[in-house]
Amino acid sequence: MGHQDGIDYLVMELLEGETLAERLGKGQLPLNEVLKLGSQIAAALGEAHRRGVVHRDLKPDNVILTRTGAKLLDFGLAKSTSVLDSDPSAVTVTQPLTTKGTLVGTFQYMSPEQLEGQEADARTDIFALGAVLYETLTGKRAFEGASRASLIASIMTAQPRPINEIQPMTPPSLDRLIRKCLAKDPDARWQSAADCANELKWIEEAAPQMSVAARFTPRGSKLVLPLLATLVLVAGALLSVVLRSGATDQPNLPVLWSEVPAPVGTRLVPSGDLGGPVVISPDGTKLAFVATDADGAQRIWVRALHGPTAHVLTETDGASFPFWSGNSRSLGYFAREKLYTVAASGGPAVPICAAPFGRGGTWNRAGTILFSPDFRAPIHRVSATGGTSVPITALDPMKHTTHRWPAFCPDGEHFLYLAVAHGAAHAEDNAVFLASLDGHAPHRVMHGSANAIMAADHLLFQRGNALMAAPFDVKTAQLHGEPSVIAASVLYDLTVWKANFSVSDTFILAFHSGALSTLRMARIDRSGNDLGTVGEGEFVFGVSLSPDGKMLATVVQDHSTDIWIYDVMRGVRSRLTFGKDREGGASVTPVWSPDGRMIAYAVVHLAEPAKKHRICRRLAIGGEEEEVLYTFDEEVWVSDWSPDGNYLLFSQGKYLGGDPSDIWILPLTGDRKPRPFLKTPSAEDKARLSPDGRWVAFQSNESGRNEVYIAPMSLDSDGTHPEYGRKGKWQISTAGGFAPRWRNDGKELYYSGLGGSITAVEVSLTELGVEIGPDTPLFPADIPAGVSPFVAAPDGQWFIINMSKGQHSTPITVIANWPGLIKKPD
Repeated sequence: MGHQDGIDYLVMELLEGETLAERLGKGQLPLNEVLKLGSQIAAALGEAHRRGVVHRDLKPDNVILTRTGAKLLDFGLAKSTSVLDSDPSAVTVTQPLTTKGTLVGTFQYMSPEQLEGQEADARTDIFALGAVLYETLTGKRAFEGASRASLIASIMTAQPRPINEIQPMTPPSLDRLIRKCLAKDPDARWQSAADCANELKWIEEAAPQMSVAARFTPRGSKLVLPLLATLVLVAGALLSVVLRSGATDQPNLPVLWSEVPAPVGTRLVPSGDLGGPVVISPDGTKLAFVATDADGAQRIWVRALHGPTAHVLTETDGASFPFWSGNSRSLGYFAREKLYTVAASGGPAVPICAAPFGRGGTWNRAGTILFSPDFRAPIHRVSATGGTSVPITALDPMKHTTHRWPAFCPDGEHFLYLAVAHGAAHAEDNAVFLASLDGHAPHRVMHGSANAIMAADHLLFQRGNALMAAPFDVKTAQLHGEPSVIAASVLYDLTVWKANFSVSDTFILAFHSGALSTLRMARIDRSGNDLGTVGEGEFVFGVSLSPDGKMLATVVQDHSTDIWIYDVMRGVRSRLTFGKDREGGASVTPVWSPDGRMIAYAVVHLAEPAKKHRICRRLAIGGEEEEVLYTFDEEVWVSDWSPDGNYLLFSQGKYLGGDPSDIWILPLTGDRKPRPFLKTPSAEDKARLSPDGRWVAFQSNESGRNEVYIAPMSLDSDGTHPEYGRKGKWQISTAGGFAPRWRNDGKELYYSGLGGSITAVEVSLTELGVEIGPDTPLFPADIPAGVSPFVAAPDGQWFIINMSKGQHSTPITVIANWPGLIKKPD
């Protein structure tokens, strides 16, 4: 606080995070987090007490979880107490802050003496600390009542339900600490918050490792022992074998299957361009996966196999493709065009280096991370402490356009990776390769279009839907012996060429089960009712609806990438472009002319970027040669056709990452020279003109994540937009969004949220600005990010959604002692 130039001012710290109450709304915390959090709160109370301040209103709403740990807030009801004059930091007492006998605080966490209106001291806060610890550990309040009177009676006379009845695996020392905090008599409680903090730290350091407590269900095995007891024996035996003999020894123990559901209120995101399939830690004790919550936030969750619940890593917004460190203590992941690391127990996310559109990583015990930074890049190497990454593999553009999904072999020196080509022209060259950190030339291991992992002297790889294992010699890079089927139904994500499975050094396998992850064009009404599938279930990644809502242009990838036209109601389709006749160029991003007669689209050479790219147009009914409107050195992606028919909006630059792919204008009259319109780093398919042509809706990640904005469309004589920024822009989405779409009257805008839902926003466009209504989520949809996800009917009453086939509800499958499934030689 201060005073300057006649103004009194107050400066306060800005804290970013969530309150403990908000976190508890998602469920109780794991034991290790309770101990860590409790010791931090107790230490804060101890410091306040040392300085002569009693909080008197400790509760979950007054604890905020930040990147650096817990902070104790809101001392609005605090009371000063007499302390030793020798402490220069002490607060000198001049008068009580409230009248004696006044009842202050929040009832659920009040001590008996507070309820009686007696003087509060440090032991009053210790009672509240016990109530907070109880709730944090069990997810239930220590004292409850149907009314204020019954609540007060409960606090004064009743004992909380024993913790070990709710959480049987709670260490007795922690149960004792909490019960002592909640003693009715202040003299029977802990007398110092600092002592509580030290006790909690001791319990954290001494807490025993607990046995498996996940929900297990046996499959295909007849076990005599109760399953849980058997799993405990298996886990102990496996760990003993690994420590005694090394990870390649295979224990002669039962094979056990289990299923782990998604956390309550979340949806798994195992597939798509921004997916996060399950990965198991090298020591086999924890699972990590990406899920979205009810608010659409996509983050990493960690589930200990010995614990009943998962906890969210709150600093991992927008995370995709997590991978474990070699010591099982940290995770790497991709978000906001960077590679990050984060402690598995939670804490701040640490940026490591640039990674515009990551395609997998692996992290050895020596602290080396290998990763694919972009969807069309070689494998890069970087230290886990950060720095500039350097490529460790080299792309051969005549065979491959991407190296991805690196996986260290057990020796931590050799690694596997997948090399594939976008488009079908070079599919015969798609293969898994073995390379090493010493830079020796990589060896081709096997043909395929999915990643592979080495474990227990075997190569695990996918064929169709089956996960296979075959003996593998890393020295010769050769498979030998007959492969065995380990699991018959493992999810394969065709959108990114990834088999979604993971293995630990302790013979535990985790994977998402399900059929091939493909897309379907589903017609959905505003209430979320499925009105059927448009087309025949082909793999599509672009959709565009004609102005009258009757015809749909789609991009279909088969032997080539081409545009097809569908009659929405009749289901009849016809092919518009023929990529094989154009030396393999891919026809993408179709848009309709305002009168519905023509379609403009881009022709790009993803597999051969040295070739020229172009924007073309042709009649929607076909039958004529395409007209080339302009050729480009860089890839181009058409976004929209102006309502007056005079120009196209398009993006130019690296696709989905790298250099910003800004929005440009291509006039269709005059010199037809492209002109820059709007600098907004983001993805293709990001800009849509309002039906009257006076506004543009677009997505941009300028804030650090994709959001939807609108701005006035004001062109000067040379086709540029000098007023952008001066006339302002308005943010439409509030928690992330992409792919804006207008209703045909311009009064409603739709977008896809980061959590995969369709959201509607009413907008009123005037000369003075924009009036924006509240976000209205219409229905959830399994929309994989990175594809043109949906189109809206002209009247907004139904949508055609490019959605995955229901993989988000598939639980995680875990197999203990998977080598027991390997077929024994005859």
